[in-house]
Amino acid sequence: MPTVHDTHIQNRFLVHPNHANSNGVLHGGNLMKWLDEVGGMAAMRFAGETCVTAQINSLAFERPIQIGDTALVEAYVYDAGQTSVHVALRAQRENPRTGETEKTTESSFTFVAIDDDGSPVPVPDLSVETDEGERLRQRALEADY
Repeated sequence: MPTVHDTHIQNRFLVHPNHANSNGVLHGGNLMKWLDEVGGMAAMRFAGETCVTAQINSLAFERPIQIGDTALVEAYVYDAGQTSVHVALRAQRENPRTGETEKTTESSFTFVAIDDDGSPVPVPDLSVETDEGERLRQRALEADY
């Protein structure tokens, strides 16, 4: 049975000028793509199956990420249904020179596990075996998604 900790993934994306919008900061669509990719990886790690995006439950852009900063994207599974996987996502602006971070975005996506024919398949139960896993799960459940 997969645990919250097993599904926890962090990835970094350096923000280049081609990722920017007309305001000179990271385009929200690029960040959404990165959230979807990292969230999908967490869902697939949990389900052991291909997972596709079913729903963006919430997405709150709190502050921008500047060109030259790193977008630090964190994802983990916090709940599951019969074929669905609920993934909490958070993005932070990270200064690549100092490592200083600041939360910029919080989100929740739902993915569905599918077989080779594209039909939904069952997913396992989620296990929480560590204090850190429980803290992450509670953070997601208490968030205003």
